Amino acid sequence: MNTISIQTIYFLSGWLQKKYPEVDLLSHNSGHLWYTFIGGNGDPHFNILHILSYFVIGAGFYLLSSAWHVLFFSQKMNKLAITGPYSKIRHPQYVAFAMIMFGFLLQWPTILTLLMFPILLIMYKHLALTEEREVRSIFGKAYDDYANKTPRFIPSWKVRS
Repeated sequence: MNTISIQTIYFLSGWLQKKYPEVDLLSHNSGHLWYTFIGGNGDPHFNILHILSYFVIGAGFYLLSSAWHVLFFSQKMNKLAITGPYSKIRHPQYVAFAMIMFGFLLQWPTILTLLMFPILLIMYKHLALTEEREVRSIFGKAYDDYANKTPRFIPSWKVRS
């Protein structure tokens, strides 16, 4: 277990020991708190939340990689990134980071990560707004047209006319 996990379990140890007396607080498996909270038995690495976390993390890394590829070549050609993931959302890399962080929260929540997750989401939103102003100053109307039809973070799967 890492230091933050140990601190979380230590902080919650009194409550955990009363509520879940069967949990061995010194084992690696006790760090998978969601599994403990839902009353799981056996190896927590095979529960539905842990498996779901692998898909969320994997999808996040895939989105991050695809978005980076599009952004890299768009910047190299001094063009607006509007293809690939950027055709569905304006900030796929921030969405990817959020997915990866959420995936890890599903598998291994700690007090620090639970506190930091919403703070990081707020910071990413602020950074996205700042970047939008910068890109608007470079691409002007082309960016405005793109922004008017492409959602910031949550894709819309509606067919546009």
